[in-house]
Amino acid sequence: MTYELLKFLHIIGACVLIGTGAGIAFFMVIAARTLDAAAIAHTAGTVVIADTLFTASAVIIQPITGFLLAKEVGWSLTEGWIALSLALYFVIGAFWLPVVWIQIQLRNLATAAVAMSTPLPLRYHKLYRIWFACGFPAFLAILGIVWLMIVRPAVQFS
Repeated sequence: MTYELLKFLHIIGACVLIGTGAGIAFFMVIAARTLDAAAIAHTAGTVVIADTLFTASAVIIQPITGFLLAKEVGWSLTEGWIALSLALYFVIGAFWLPVVWIQIQLRNLATAAVAMSTPLPLRYHKLYRIWFACGFPAFLAILGIVWLMIVRPAVQFS
């Protein structure tokens, strides 16, 4: 694969991660604000599908294209900015994996509330707060990675 194609795929992957993440967050927050179990169940169902199709695919493609780009250019994965990017990528994963599980739980709890004609249970609200809180460090970490990829600062670990 050529450098240009790898770089293109890597940038598109980053766009998918950021765009899908921001879109999912926006629609989940808007749906949650309604406290309408049917709207939340529908939105969370769509979010779970989007995370499976788009986010998970990009999560897999990003390290592959990043590794191939580094190899193509001759950068070591221990290069400071690359190592820091990889560390932030693991931070994102540490927040994203639980969020995926939480989104499934939110969908299931809202679906059950609709089926039983009951309000959203307390567990829904607790999980939603955790989901909401996990988004901030993950989103900041991905912005940090994009900054590192653009600037490629000299980062030294001693």
